[in-house]
Amino acid sequence: MQHEEIPEDHNDPLLKHLHRAIRFAIRILAVLMVLVIFWSIADVVYVLYMRLSSPPYFLLDISDILQTFGAFMLVLIAVEIFTNIRLYLGSNILPVELVIGTALMAVARKVIVLDLKQVSSEQIIGIALVTFALGISYWLVRHSDKEHEEHK
Repeated sequence: MQHEEIPEDHNDPLLKHLHRAIRFAIRILAVLMVLVIFWSIADVVYVLYMRLSSPPYFLLDISDILQTFGAFMLVLIAVEIFTNIRLYLGSNILPVELVIGTALMAVARKVIVLDLKQVSSEQIIGIALVTFALGISYWLVRHSDKEHEEHK
C-alpha cells in the first residue's frame, strides 16, 4: 500500500511552490538524519570505550549490555528513518510498509531496554497492544501488496 503525494508538475502554481518547499525541507531532514546517525555511532563507540576502560576492565554487566543493544537499535532505527526519507524523495511515494516496519523496530528497542522493575502492568499491556496493532498492520499491508501484485 502506497500513498502518492501531489506531483511536482501540478497545475496550481501555489501548490507547485509549496511542494518544492516541502521537498527542500525534507532534503534538510535527510542531511540532519545522516549527521544524527554518525553522532549516534560516535556515542556508541564512546560509551563502549568508557565502560570497557573502567574497572572491571573489558567486562560489561547485564545493564551495560542492554544499554548497548538499545544504542545499536537506535542507530538502526535512525538508518531506517533515513531510508524512509530517501525513498520518499526518490519516488514521491510514502513507503507505508517500511514506516510500519520502522515503528515495529522502535517498539522492539523499547522492549529490549525495558526495565521491568520500573514499569507498571498497564504500560506493559500498552506496549503489547501497540506491538500487536503494528504487527497486524504490517501483515495487512504486506498481504494487500501481494494481492495487488497478483492481480496485475
